[in-house]
Amino acid sequence: MTAVRSTQGSSGDVPALEVEDLKMHFGPVRAVDGFSLTLPQGQLTALVGESGSGKTTVGRCVVRLLEPTSGSVKVGGVDMTHLSRRQVRHHDARVSMVFQDPAGSLNPRMLVGDIIAEPLRMGRERLSASRRSARVTAELGRVGLGAEVAYRYAHELSGGQRQRVSIARALISSPSLLIADEPTSALDVSVQASVLNLLADLQRDIGFACLFITHDLSAVEYLADEVAVMYLGQIVEMRPREQIFAAPAHPYTQALLAAAPVADPAVQKRRDPVILGDDLPSPSDPPSGCRFHTRCPLAFDLCTTQIPELRTVPGGVAACHLVQPDGTGSELLGGSERRHI
Repeated sequence: MTAVRSTQGSSGDVPALEVEDLKMHFGPVRAVDGFSLTLPQGQLTALVGESGSGKTTVGRCVVRLLEPTSGSVKVGGVDMTHLSRRQVRHHDARVSMVFQDPAGSLNPRMLVGDIIAEPLRMGRERLSASRRSARVTAELGRVGLGAEVAYRYAHELSGGQRQRVSIARALISSPSLLIADEPTSALDVSVQASVLNLLADLQRDIGFACLFITHDLSAVEYLADEVAVMYLGQIVEMRPREQIFAAPAHPYTQALLAAAPVADPAVQKRRDPVILGDDLPSPSDPPSGCRFHTRCPLAFDLCTTQIPELRTVPGGVAACHLVQPDGTGSELLGGSERRHI
């Protein structure tokens, strides 16, 4: 699969992240199967898709929590794929990760200050204890927490505070790339907005690139510069946020947007439902041709035999046999097309 190139960012900059034909197989299960993406410096790209589409696996491969089956991952121009663990540690300040469950990702036996300072102790920069403490205090302030939080344990904090601690730990080493894996899904609705606002402010002020993994399309519409839509281990569409939400090109993207709740009841009432087929494919035995054809209301004979290439559409790419260069041809919402297979 051809790497997805963004149209944003300076052409002279080394991308913050380059993933080329990444595959991650767990035995017969093809969790990620030919994933390619380029993320420019300073950009926030949202990676969306159903549960089981491979989003989290991509993030874990990028930070080398998982050893990919094949493919390459470059962070800041450095190929991290085949480095030893010792070599990875030499470069690990380039990329950090915020996990979905802050309670499970923070050591319950360590003080919060020690948790946040851990990347500094493990990094190449040798700092005295007093300088590390000053950095921790500054980082706590940047994420909206008081200095006294450094002397508490994670279980003494609320869910929102724990996630702020996770963000502080991730950013204290000044990474060029942040992987945010469902950073608000484990939080109460009342605190999700505050964490999203914090991420948006930090990304704007610091300028790090961010791969924002989520299924929350309202958060995507608020935060993202670009959106990559993933289905069964592969990208099926990638375009700027405005174009994805205004005129999605791929039938799967259209179905995702149609299923997302809308706060305005009048808008929700006007939406035409998208009914997908109930033949759910397995990542251990993906269907031939287009992987979405077993559920797509627009599928026809070619979809069952030929894998669709990523075709150029306004602002980006989409992998659908019906998509035309102007982005038309795969209109699903409100249509009366029927399956031909």
